[in-house]
Amino acid sequence: MFTPVRSRVWTAALALSAVTALAFGATATTGAAAAPAAAKQGPTSVAYVEVNNNSMLNVGKYTLSNGGGNVFDVAVIFAANINYDTSAKAATLYFNENVKRVLDNAATQIRPLQQKGIKVVLSVLGNHQGAGFANFPSQQAASTFAKQLSDTVAKYGLDGIDFDDEYADYGNNGTGQPNASSFVYLVSALRANMPDKIISLYNIGPAASRLSYGGVDVSSKFDYAWNPYYGTWQVPGIALPKSKLSPAAVQIGGTSQSTAAALARRTVSEGYGVYLTYNLDGADRSADVSAFTRELYGSDARYTP
Repeated sequence: MFTPVRSRVWTAALALSAVTALAFGATATTGAAAAPAAAKQGPTSVAYVEVNNNSMLNVGKYTLSNGGGNVFDVAVIFAANINYDTSAKAATLYFNENVKRVLDNAATQIRPLQQKGIKVVLSVLGNHQGAGFANFPSQQAASTFAKQLSDTVAKYGLDGIDFDDEYADYGNNGTGQPNASSFVYLVSALRANMPDKIISLYNIGPAASRLSYGGVDVSSKFDYAWNPYYGTWQVPGIALPKSKLSPAAVQIGGTSQSTAAALARRTVSEGYGVYLTYNLDGADRSADVSAFTRELYGSDARYTP
């Protein structure tokens, strides 16, 4: 039995006076064309960034000493929230002030990463209000929320959406308990809206175990799925090829370098295609990062402030 070790503080998100209005009708921001990244052989590396405390730009500061390729291939903005609008009795997408600052300043906070060839996705997390990915009351409600997600990706020029079904507190505000259909409807609608964007699964919570309904299995609609328990090895229980799975998960600065290296070696030796990291901050973490890049890519990591 493992306990998630994410140290997340959501007081800013919880002290709501009103639900953020998303200007979905606004002209979409077009992402800058990505420059070809230096060639790199090995698994896809993912970095979650807690933007309440740290800059997304930190992801782009790490390259491989041998060849100069990016250490990280996917940067995850952590995190927007699925909130509950009590007046509309519906789930709604919410950005706290720190997430909103990143999105509103995409030209300086997101585009520089994309120009390096790093994909930038937005993680969406529960917020203790009863709204979650697994308790939409109807297919239409799930589709409505999927459109909020895809419109956000289009508006801010993002590369996709990450689902993290934690902290929903299902049942609060009179909401329903998890049901079998909701996440299937949500993922199906989002994939239809975003056929060429990333959809990833942080493999935790009621949604992660409800991937099939009515003869539809949405497993293949995900690009990636990863283990949510840092410092451990756990193959996500989803029917995806090894190339799209990360059984390894590390917290940078929180998982020992020896454990990070061992998990990276196992990733390579067992043929998995993704390596997940969490909580990249603004310090020089090249020693922690090199511990796994040596095993994944045969190279130390270089930090450039």
